[in-house]
Formats: sequence, C-alpha cells, structure tokens
Amino acid sequence: MEDVQNGRASIAMPIDRVGVKDIRLPLLVRDRVQGSQHTVASVDLSVDLPAHFKGTHMSRFVEALEGWSEELDYASFKRLLANITERLNARRAYAELRFPFFLHRSAPASGGKSMMGYDCSLVGEYEDGELVFTLGVEVPVMTVCPCSLAISEQGAHSQRAIVRVLARFTGLLWLEDLIEICESAGSSPVYTLLKRADEKYVTESAFANPAFVEDVVRSVARGLSEHPKVSWFRASVESQESIHAHSAYAIIERDLRD
Repeated sequence: MEDVQNGRASIAMPIDRVGVKDIRLPLLVRDRVQGSQHTVASVDLSVDLPAHFKGTHMSRFVEALEGWSEELDYASFKRLLANITERLNARRAYAELRFPFFLHRSAPASGGKSMMGYDCSLVGEYEDGELVFTLGVEVPVMTVCPCSLAISEQGAHSQRAIVRVLARFTGLLWLEDLIEICESAGSSPVYTLLKRADEKYVTESAFANPAFVEDVVRSVARGLSEHPKVSWFRASVESQESIHAHSAYAIIERDLRD
C-alpha cells in the first residue's frame, strides 16, 4: 500500500511537534507510604517532523504505548520516548502524562480519615539520547488576606488558592515532597473531610497565619530551593479572590544549577 505520510509535503516546512492527544491508559506511580498506587493517565505524544515529509504515522504512537510497562519511572519513560523516535524516524520526542494522585489525609482536630486527590503531571522531552524529565503538581490551599485582616474590625476575606509547581531533579523526587511544600506555604491546607471541631481549628489557624499570594509563592520557592534533589523549578500561585472579580497570581522560576 502507498505510504502517503512519507510523500513530499506541498509546503516544505518543518513541524516542531505533531502527534496524538488524550490517550487514556492505566499507570502505576510511586507512593512513599504504600510503595506504589494505581491511577489513570491522559497522555499526549509527539515528535518533530522534517520539512520534506507530508505527515507522521499516528498509529505508531499507540503501538509504542501498547508495548510500554504501566510502571512510571525515569528509565521506563526514557525507553518509551527512545522507542517513539525509532519508530517514527524522529530526532526529538515529547510526552506529557496528566494523572490524579491520592493521599490519605487526617482532619486536624478530629483525626477523621479521608482521601485527597491532587492533579499531577509528568513531561518528558527526549533528544540525542538525553531525557529532560519535569514533574508537576497542583495543590489547593486556603489563604487569608493580611491587608483585609489588618484593616477590618471583624474578620477578613479568605479564599482558595492553587499552587502549581514544575520541577526538574536528580535522583528520586517524591510527589509527596512537592505536595507538602505547597500545602505548608498557604494560610492553611484544605481538606476533604472536616467536622465542626476541624472547621474551628482550620479557621483559627488560617487567620493566625495570613498570607498574600506573594508570601505563598516565596515560601514555595524557598522550599524547592532547599530541597536537595531539585535542580530547576517554576512555582506559580493563583489566588481565586473572594471579594474581587479577578484572580491574583505570582510566579518564581529558578535554575538551581547556576
């Protein structure tokens, strides 16, 4: 049969990335307490395409995934991307996996147990046998506005903020490490299960620890800078303001190898 994709392109222009998006597959992720946990990932795969090729072979991405172990680590991810470059005669391969990661959490006063889910990601960029591996988490926290607290006779406005971290690293970096750094930066963590005693505790502790979005992102950046495994990071915080019709945000990016 004719291989149309390998035919000449009518417009001879290279494409940076071409591939497939939102493939669902089971995934086994490392868990610091249990050893591992099963989850489900949404996967994007792509490669570069030279100017003279009309198209890429989309089915080969799926074939590469079919032969890949569901256990996620640096070595298996590198093998996956190396396999993709070989199958598609590409110089560069790119993959992004988005998946939920779950931790058991205890309510701060009652001790009630519940499961908390966090949106996580893993991005790999492979070229010339080298893999750049970036781990990401999104963590909700509660913040109390220091300005509102200082100028109000009663109360202050509070809101949920989303802390997003992307990190590159050497060795093994636990998702739990990133989550803990993010949660400790807000006025309070947020919880799935709270009884009345817990709500009282969270409210009082949060109001005793007010934080601007700038305070939160600096705290996250300090925690990442002090982590012995982290070599580069991008920390961002978006505060979903409760009394404003807009969000507030702040970003710090650092290369710790410099």
